[in-house]
Amino acid sequence: MGLDIERSEFTEADYRSFRNQLQGNLQALQQLLNRPGFGEGEATIGAELEMYIVDQQARPLFVNQALHADVDDDQLALELNRYNLEYNLSPVPALGAPFSALEHEVLDALSRLQQAADPYGGQVVPIGILPTLKRRHFGPHAMTDLPRFHALTEALAQMRGELFCIRINGPEAISLRSRDVTLEGANTSMQLHYRVSPDRFADLFNAMQLATPVVLAIAGNSPFMLGQRLWHETRIPLFKHAIDGRTRDVREAHIPSRVSFGHGWVRHGAYELFAEAVHLHEPILPITNGEDAEAVLAAGKIPSLFELRLHQGTVWPWNRPVFDDADGGHLRIEMRALPAGPTPCDMMANAALLIGLAEGLSESIEGRIPAMPFQAVTHNFYRAAEKGMNTRLLWPEADVHNPLGTYPALELAKALLPVAQEGLHSIGVSDAESNRYLGIIRRRIEKRQTGACWQLKTFKRLLNTELRHRALTLMMKRYIEHARENKPVSDWT
Repeated sequence: MGLDIERSEFTEADYRSFRNQLQGNLQALQQLLNRPGFGEGEATIGAELEMYIVDQQARPLFVNQALHADVDDDQLALELNRYNLEYNLSPVPALGAPFSALEHEVLDALSRLQQAADPYGGQVVPIGILPTLKRRHFGPHAMTDLPRFHALTEALAQMRGELFCIRINGPEAISLRSRDVTLEGANTSMQLHYRVSPDRFADLFNAMQLATPVVLAIAGNSPFMLGQRLWHETRIPLFKHAIDGRTRDVREAHIPSRVSFGHGWVRHGAYELFAEAVHLHEPILPITNGEDAEAVLAAGKIPSLFELRLHQGTVWPWNRPVFDDADGGHLRIEMRALPAGPTPCDMMANAALLIGLAEGLSESIEGRIPAMPFQAVTHNFYRAAEKGMNTRLLWPEADVHNPLGTYPALELAKALLPVAQEGLHSIGVSDAESNRYLGIIRRRIEKRQTGACWQLKTFKRLLNTELRHRALTLMMKRYIEHARENKPVSDWT
């Protein structure tokens, strides 16, 4: 979806051509994945950081295109709503101190963006969902004026044929209707990318799925939407409801949503996930580049698989396979569940825990899967998003005498820290690096404070003396002050 798209209306011939290209792309991908040596190379870690632009009262500031032009950085991208931006971090080798390198790049990017925002009276803030959002901050006027965003809105609306309905339960449940996708723009994330070799993909992806709810439970940073207290990580239900393009008949037939945690454990490798996306979901942006992928492959070159990559960008599982034709072609796992914020060091600690756990669990994952129905890990995911640190999670042990138990999320996360440490060590992350970032996680667990917990506690305290809207504003001002210090959220007061 980051591609430059110049059209928003398509014909049936466009869809037929696109489907044909998709099938050719899939066949070429299957051949590539069977080619000896394809995708081999050092493990690398990258990320995309989405962020808000707000004014001095912590309200959305509609200046993303002006900032984008002023900064003039190829790594900076426009996002769906006019008060959001995305910075694409440079991938770094996993060997050594990858999380420190990424943290330093985030700090530098935030500093430069803040300098650019100053003349507009703006502030750049990484936070999952801005608590001060109001209904007037959504709608066609709030959408960044680019053809790809208009095309997405029109395609999903045409597919659905009705209003987008959003209902989220919680302490202060909300129910909304919209004709466009700008409500989804409330969500900002730190999306991680981890390069993996094809022969390890299935075990690593399954381990990533198993680990994601554990990390999400102790990383929540989105407890408000439109000023209402909802889930600890409200991004999860909001994204699902705001994007789900299925009609009522399709939902009742149990056809999978384009936004999901997945449809089952991976059995063989990456190909089945790409094939699922093609066969389960109709194209919504049928744009082709005319490449004959199989002919390119037969000539000894790496095809771009343009149509497959574009289609993958319109299907949104929380963990997603990525094909990239760069560097001789390779695979990555994109992890999309973690929120932006509160600080660069917190985000990198989340990344270290998730990648460390995936690596540490990958060796035993085949022994754990039989004790963990996929519905159970999906249940874990949504309970972690809803209850955060307060949830209990199902967990499969490799021990056949006690295969499946239920544990408080904090206890489970703490018990798994040595597994994450071992996983990071196995890919060459230095001991000092893993000690630093897993130490941030350990303190967060001990203090029982995520970004979501801090927001809820601070808001509750302010509400004793302030009106609701004022309490939200004051809370956000304090959040911004703390975030700029890059001090772990566990230490915020």
